[in-house]
Amino acid sequence: MRFNKLDLNLLVALNALLTERNISRAAVRVHLSQPAMSNALARLRAYFEDELLVPSGRQLIWTPRAEALVEPVREVLMRIDSTIAAQPRFDPATASRAFTLLVSDFTTTVFVPALLERLYHEAPGVRIDLRMQYTNPAEILEQGDADLLIIPAQYASPDHPSQPLFEENYMCVTWTGNRHIQDRLSFEDYLAAGHVLANFSGAAQTPAFDGWFLERFGITRRVEVTAPTLAALPSLVVGTDRIATVHRRLAERVRHLLPIRIWEPPLEIPKLVQMLQWHKYRNNDLALAWLRNCALEVGAQI
Repeated sequence: MRFNKLDLNLLVALNALLTERNISRAAVRVHLSQPAMSNALARLRAYFEDELLVPSGRQLIWTPRAEALVEPVREVLMRIDSTIAAQPRFDPATASRAFTLLVSDFTTTVFVPALLERLYHEAPGVRIDLRMQYTNPAEILEQGDADLLIIPAQYASPDHPSQPLFEENYMCVTWTGNRHIQDRLSFEDYLAAGHVLANFSGAAQTPAFDGWFLERFGITRRVEVTAPTLAALPSLVVGTDRIATVHRRLAERVRHLLPIRIWEPPLEIPKLVQMLQWHKYRNNDLALAWLRNCALEVGAQI
């Protein structure tokens, strides 16, 4: 099909090329061979009378014309997917749809099992693809590569709808053999201890909690261990005098499995509010609306 002399099938290839900025990865993304994707790029260049992607070192970068096309092309495809491709009815008992959820290891541990149990009974044919969150999960949602994103409120995108899913408090965890924290945990003890924390974005970026802590108290914690996972933090203080500040549900899950003690924090820490977020063009997707409702009801019960 053509519109203004443009083969509309090329829009899918164009979106993949603009997203990946790599011919091989773009081909994989839309299930084409590399020669076929190269041919699509050549046809797109001819239509727009622009190179679109040009070499810069070992990578391809957008031309100004290509950069101007990124959002409009993505928006067109998302609108098509949410209006034309969406089914007019959805029956969870007989559905075989696949959903992609972007989740942290914390969410996977404390929320996802209860959600999967419910879906197993209500929609046994539904498939769930859980993907870990990376540097910018909101961008993955924006690109249409995920159906739902579960993320702390401060990181939720203002450009897409969201609803509170559940709240969580924080606790402090120490080893039972800690030499300095025995009967009580004071703020001075908290500052004096070495800290174990999760950091998913690398040492160049200050974790959100530490940024808040510094802003609130004007001092930094002494970080001695960083880990790429939240669920492991309680085990990483065992055998040391270190301390970890972790989500309450994570601490409660392992308190009888590890030689640890759990303390109320000696400072007031704001609650974590986990948000459920989806793309604005999928508001009318009946299947996704059903999944959102299931998630919100599970979140209210955990």
